[in-house]
Amino acid sequence: MSDPVKHECGIAFIRLKKPLSFYKEKYGTYLYGLNKLYLLMEKQHNRGQDGAGAAVIKLNVQPGNPYISRKRSDQSNPIPRIFEGMHDELVKNGFIKNGEENPAAVETAPFVGELFLGHLRYGTYGREGLQFVHPFIRKNNWRSRNLVLAGNFNMTNNDALFARLVELGQHPLNRTDTVTVLERIGHTLDEENDVIYKDLRAQGVSKKEISARIATDLNVVNVLKKAAVDFDGGYTIAGMIGHGDAFVLRDPNGIRPAFWYENDEIVVVTSERPPIKTAFDDLNYDDIKEIEPGCALIVRANGEVKVERILPAGEKTSCSFERIYFSRGTDRDIYLERKELGKLIAPTILKAVNYDFENTVFSFIPNTAEVANIGMMETINAELNNYKKEKIKEGNLSDTELDKLLAMHARSERIAVKDAKLRTFITSDSQRKDLVSHVYDTTYGVIRNYTDTLVAIDDSIVRGTTLRNSILRILDRLKPKKIIIVSSAPQIRYPDCYGIDMSKLKDFIAFRAAIDLLKESGRESVIKEVYAECIKHRNNADAENFVKRIYAPFTDEEISDKIGKLLKTDAINAEVQIIYQTVENLHIACPLNTGDWYFTGNYPTAGGRQVVNRSFINFYEGSDERAY
Repeated sequence: MSDPVKHECGIAFIRLKKPLSFYKEKYGTYLYGLNKLYLLMEKQHNRGQDGAGAAVIKLNVQPGNPYISRKRSDQSNPIPRIFEGMHDELVKNGFIKNGEENPAAVETAPFVGELFLGHLRYGTYGREGLQFVHPFIRKNNWRSRNLVLAGNFNMTNNDALFARLVELGQHPLNRTDTVTVLERIGHTLDEENDVIYKDLRAQGVSKKEISARIATDLNVVNVLKKAAVDFDGGYTIAGMIGHGDAFVLRDPNGIRPAFWYENDEIVVVTSERPPIKTAFDDLNYDDIKEIEPGCALIVRANGEVKVERILPAGEKTSCSFERIYFSRGTDRDIYLERKELGKLIAPTILKAVNYDFENTVFSFIPNTAEVANIGMMETINAELNNYKKEKIKEGNLSDTELDKLLAMHARSERIAVKDAKLRTFITSDSQRKDLVSHVYDTTYGVIRNYTDTLVAIDDSIVRGTTLRNSILRILDRLKPKKIIIVSSAPQIRYPDCYGIDMSKLKDFIAFRAAIDLLKESGRESVIKEVYAECIKHRNNADAENFVKRIYAPFTDEEISDKIGKLLKTDAINAEVQIIYQTVENLHIACPLNTGDWYFTGNYPTAGGRQVVNRSFINFYEGSDERAY
């Protein structure tokens, strides 16, 4: 993706199922779990650049000793920073002496435990600072009331969740959905504790004994069912309770991903499948399971593992952007799906260049589009081979003509490679744009001046800002006759409200193109009508997505052509054309991840439809506020 868009957050959860002495004896260290957590987080560092954090819970600790430890960082390279900080504390505590582990310090050492929760943060609200880095901790002197929480989520009804907490008598410290989710689950956890406490007291059980009984009798499923019924959004929420129970909850539509693996030594959950395969290389790929939508993986303090249904499953609409861009392409299925996206759009590209293999150069930008490029080139080469077959079947070719035909090949080159991301400390817009234009190293001399068409495939085109301000300028310096930018994803027309940082309609190049087309064609009244409907139904949970009417009068091709005109500045000499993937092809390539609301406007929850309509109100009224 050429436009800078923040990714999804990432989680990593581990539960050791055997005593720490087992791992020391078998693997030579009490820090087996911590080492695995580091690996799982590093293999997901693509999911978080704003910060990282990790928390550890130690089981069976005597009163007076800490049993929850946490380390967070919002600095650059946060993952190494937090683990280096943990090592420093282990040395300071006396657990590590002269490079050796001290068994006598196991019970008192921080970060030596059985439960681990790591988080990689991408803040979609623009809130920065250590106070917004997960995991969050809700503290209490009762172990079974302590809650450690981290997740990959956005709640579309966060205002309602906040109001609900206020109704309950709480005074939340801020309005972030992390706080509202933490406090909502924390409140139902308190209620569950109270029910068990009152029941046991009525039976004459002593207060001291009750603490241990709650740890045994606490029903995490009840806690989650009572809390999650209020949630509207896309989420994977991981939590650890102080006495040792833990859970990972997935939303009913399976919007946000969650994968898990269990053997007789460990239970592990991550946001992506490949990190688990990397960390435990002796397992089969199919041993890694997906937490079903609306379900929670529950790990009890005694090590029992089960998957429980928390909410009724909705239509599964897992985020397709995970497949197109966010998740690492080292996942077998994702790699094949990205190749298929390139294959499926290739026929449209060939029509656009009129099958002129001799005067067309195929490439990709940025680096993450390379897999789609591989698929694109496979189809293009297959089409070229078919062309050769037909010519040979026609016969009457001289040796010279046959040699020339056989020598024909699709010209694929690495034209622009993203080498390093320059830090643009300069505040001047013009100077910053100039620096950004040098992020890519270009290959000169392979494009024939004003003769060749240059085709460059991208993962997706969101705002078009980077294309207009830098990439098209970079490619135009190579002096092609025509530049065709290909998006392996369809046109992004609507906000995402479930985790991705795409919240404002006015930012989308497809939306701006449709608005311009309405004005140019004398249908500006449609804009006013949509605004009126959005205002009328702004508090209606059952309202339709009225913004679809903005796009309805135009074909995909008309909008794509208008986008090309918007992106071509006077400084660009080459002709510019934009080609997008179709939604139909997207679903062929990614059949199991059907979430496409940012392309189609078909939101899986009522909150999503309310968000898109509020976003249009903000656009119409000139407000720069987020719609959720």
